[in-house]
Amino acid sequence: MKRMIHINCDLGEGGDFDEELMPLISACNIACGGHAGNLESMHRTVRLAMENNVEIGAHPSYPDRKNFGRNHLEMSAEDLKLSIEGQVLSLKQIAESEGGKMTHIKLHGALYNDAAKDEKIARLIVECLQDLEDDFKIFVPLNSKISEFAMGKFDLVFEAFADRNYNENFSLVSRSEGHALITEKEEVFKHVFSLYNDRKIITNSGIEIDGKADTFCVHSDTPSSLEIIQFLHKKFAEKGIGVKNT
Repeated sequence: MKRMIHINCDLGEGGDFDEELMPLISACNIACGGHAGNLESMHRTVRLAMENNVEIGAHPSYPDRKNFGRNHLEMSAEDLKLSIEGQVLSLKQIAESEGGKMTHIKLHGALYNDAAKDEKIARLIVECLQDLEDDFKIFVPLNSKISEFAMGKFDLVFEAFADRNYNENFSLVSRSEGHALITEKEEVFKHVFSLYNDRKIITNSGIEIDGKADTFCVHSDTPSSLEIIQFLHKKFAEKGIGVKNT
């Protein structure tokens, strides 16, 4: 049986290459109004995903369009829960209205990072998603608080970032630092293949740490994201590895 790799991408965020990226990926995480996106973009991106047999996921965030959801936002627990529920349900209902199904949830930006390290926020999000009483998967980082609290309650898909550098504690190098992103396609492939094939992450300091990933994310707003994913297809094909759903 042919080996396969699963690639996901955050779409519906107002980027220029959604139509070109969609046929090349396994799953999309669709902005649903928090950091980006509106009803029109959600409908359009859901239809595009269905046309390309790509898994449809909600990509909720702090309700902070000004900062693209990349800053921590102080909110009451109730307000945060209402915001997440509203975003997820919007995408779910739109997917169903188009004849599709929402398969997973992946948090965005600062909310993703906060849920990885903050016990209180991680618990709140898990409780919030449980209240939705639906059958979906959650994309989570390894060694995170949210994976700890969601274990046994949801099907977890462990995610790594193809285009981001890591620290030795498995956290992402902050975007405030110049070397947070990996933008050279050859370096992205080296980074992804090391984790996919050897379960090793080459950290920002050059030290290797153990890791694993069920899916790899390429951000649609990373410079040359389309070229990067096309290159990953080429290099993985050379090794007899296919991209799921393509």
